[in-house]
Amino acid sequence: MKTTFALLLAVQLSLGSLFARPQATTPVRTQANPDDAEIRKLNAAETQAFLDKDPKAMAGLWSDDFVVTNPLNKFVNKQQVLKMVDSGFLVITSYDRHIEYLRFYGDTAIVAGSETVQWGGKMPNAGKTEHLRFTGIWMKQGGRWQEVARHANIVPQS
Repeated sequence: MKTTFALLLAVQLSLGSLFARPQATTPVRTQANPDDAEIRKLNAAETQAFLDKDPKAMAGLWSDDFVVTNPLNKFVNKQQVLKMVDSGFLVITSYDRHIEYLRFYGDTAIVAGSETVQWGGKMPNAGKTEHLRFTGIWMKQGGRWQEVARHANIVPQS
């Protein structure tokens, strides 16, 4: 009887460890990058430039070879985005960006997170508030940070 009980206990403990939920771990902290605050400031400036409908400010934040896959699933370059803003097609009336990830790889910074935007202008979804996921890539070029690429997609409602 003792042998059967010990065997059952061993099996139960083994199976329990196989199906146990992993324990939450504390994320590993990396050394802070002195450019962290600068990238966050530039992201806030980009958001404000859209709210202000200010293509000149946007142009200053973006590299000349900036490209974006936008929430309309179009792949566009800097000049095309600026033209959409100038024409009144691309208007954002409310914009809330939350950076959830920021990591540096030398002179490159990867920023990712979520956004809530209310569209205006001539956008097909004008008047709607939508939630987005985004990834932005910033590079230090000529001694200053500029965004070189961005991807943003609308999060489908469940």
